[in-house]
Amino acid sequence: MAILEKQLVLFKTNEFYDSPEEVSCWGTFKESLRAPVHRWFTYPAGFSYKAVEHSLERYGLSKGDVIYDPFMGSGTTNIVAKTKGMNSYGVEAHPFVFKITKAKLNWDISIDIAEKFISSVNVNFNKKLRDITTRRDFKLSNFFPELVMKCYPDNALTELLTLRILCEKSNATDDIKDFFFVVITALLRNVSSAATGWPYIAPKKAKTSSFDKDVLTEFSKLARRMLLDIQNIKSHAVRNYQKTWHKIYNADSRNTVGLIPNESIDHIFTSPPYLNNFDYSDRTRLELYFWGEAKNWKDISDNVRTKLMTSATTQISRNDPRYEMSEGLKKDCPDIAKFLLPKIEELSVLRKIKGGKKSYDLMVSGYFNDIYEIICDVYRVLKPNTKALFVLGDSAPYGVHIPTDKLIGEIGVCIGFDNYQIEVLRKRGEKWKCNPQRHKVPLRESVVTLFKE
Repeated sequence: MAILEKQLVLFKTNEFYDSPEEVSCWGTFKESLRAPVHRWFTYPAGFSYKAVEHSLERYGLSKGDVIYDPFMGSGTTNIVAKTKGMNSYGVEAHPFVFKITKAKLNWDISIDIAEKFISSVNVNFNKKLRDITTRRDFKLSNFFPELVMKCYPDNALTELLTLRILCEKSNATDDIKDFFFVVITALLRNVSSAATGWPYIAPKKAKTSSFDKDVLTEFSKLARRMLLDIQNIKSHAVRNYQKTWHKIYNADSRNTVGLIPNESIDHIFTSPPYLNNFDYSDRTRLELYFWGEAKNWKDISDNVRTKLMTSATTQISRNDPRYEMSEGLKKDCPDIAKFLLPKIEELSVLRKIKGGKKSYDLMVSGYFNDIYEIICDVYRVLKPNTKALFVLGDSAPYGVHIPTDKLIGEIGVCIGFDNYQIEVLRKRGEKWKCNPQRHKVPLRESVVTLFKE
């Protein structure tokens, strides 16, 4: 452990707090909530599109270069690359979020055909609604789990179901159906009568702002705004953006051999899951349940949770050997292992006496097993003289501090990167500091830059 602590001090010269002006260049996620196309789906793991723009400008990327995001999420990095005339790769393990990003990157849908689809929905809506509700066996519970039914009045949910059926049964082309899949998805939380803001759903808490919203009116309004977003982003994109390519995969970024060639990437900008016990699969439960892509906790685990990198105790099975520290990490990064193993042991002891008995010990080892594999793959695909930027925060499960940013930098050096730099953007956890149940460890959010020379 002392060896790694010495190394962390050695690399201290590469760690600094950005000036307020520099921090503002990285932006905040709220900016993406206002930007055309970026705002279509407010996935809770997002970051500002301005952060990507700042990174590309700072390191001199230009038209034709290839950008990669191994945690693509809702596509912020890839959309920025397209607007700048750059090519991109993206990998996203969450199948539902991947489908959203696929639609967000398609700016070639016909506005006229989309408008005709909106008109068709308006013309056929009431007839389809009657057809559905007059069936003798009609019950909303035949279509939706209880959670969804608690978030809407019956009439609103029946109207949303009507939209879903009109979209699914349409003879429209796949790109049009994909677009309206995102429209209806974006509509779900807007018209809910319950508190469904990201990241949590509170069915018992009323949201008064939705009481007077008509589903069909909101659908038409939102669809037209999103079509206008496409026109706006195209008008502000660099010329010849149509000649760019964007290869995105619903896959595992721990191993992209066969998907992304060796030394083919000019720049990486990404934000991996934070080590904060945030269940990314559960955060899309409302959407998965609504579209019938899951009906219960098991379905979400089988279809989504097991596909994601380790970052939550809900993914952990205590008898699963995958959550023991990997031999690869021990072999290539022995000082990292010497630093982490006592932390993991401390967490295993605390688990037995703390409320919830959460498996933070295995979460930490599983997280760094995955991060190690991802950084190895990132090193493989990057060209020489390039950089990989990771936006992330540190953590302190049960009050045991895990300096995630420093550890990712050190793992990078262990597997071949020449150096790393940490830029601290902000403090984290300030709003919880008065909570007596919470630890007192100061946390932060940083940008870790790995340099491959």
